[in-house]
Amino acid sequence: MSTTTGKQKILIVDDEPDILELIEYNLKKEGYQVFSARNGQEAVAEAKKTLPDLIVLDIMMPKMDGIEACRIMRTMPEFKNTFMVFLTARSEEYSEIAGFNVGADDYIAKPIKPRALVSRINAILRRNAPPEEVTDNKLEIGNLVIDREAYLVYKEGVKVVLAKKEFELLYLLASKPGKVYTREVILKNIWEDSVVVTNRTIDVHIRKLREKLGDDVVATVKGVGYKFEAI
Repeated sequence: MSTTTGKQKILIVDDEPDILELIEYNLKKEGYQVFSARNGQEAVAEAKKTLPDLIVLDIMMPKMDGIEACRIMRTMPEFKNTFMVFLTARSEEYSEIAGFNVGADDYIAKPIKPRALVSRINAILRRNAPPEEVTDNKLEIGNLVIDREAYLVYKEGVKVVLAKKEFELLYLLASKPGKVYTREVILKNIWEDSVVVTNRTIDVHIRKLREKLGDDVVATVKGVGYKFEAI
């Protein structure tokens, strides 16, 4: 993916012309290259042509909705690392969960506030760059230093000792700040070889991380999973 906003490509998918025009105007003003489509079928075809860095999809659209379009694109190798963001007026929790379950990276609710939208998209695209990653398998994020080789964490220079699975869970979440990890993905990455692991196991480890590093380090996305918040 590109590293400068002037080269980054965004595909906007919505069946409302006014919404397309508003988003396109504000993103072009920010320096992005913007493409558009009016339903899920057009989105898949346009994405294959343009290979965008980020796709903003409305959920409720004719011919093919955003959920199905996202699900289809996530099966294609060329969109494995493409950011998918849902844009919808529906505030029901189940629509957010459905979006995350098919591979969405984030969720933006209507009515659209241009400045907030641009700010969110800028932040999402920044996730593609590793967070201040330094040598020797260390991550530096805010006031945390996470040392992969030593299985140690330092908060504001003070060593914090974590259990092995606590550390692995923290490292997974911190490797992409802001990205929502579902419980299924967490279980597969951290406890793949374990025989008996439940959602309660994840909850306990998250609670331990919050006790040791602060409540604001890991955020809960209700009904979906967890994400790391840069401190």
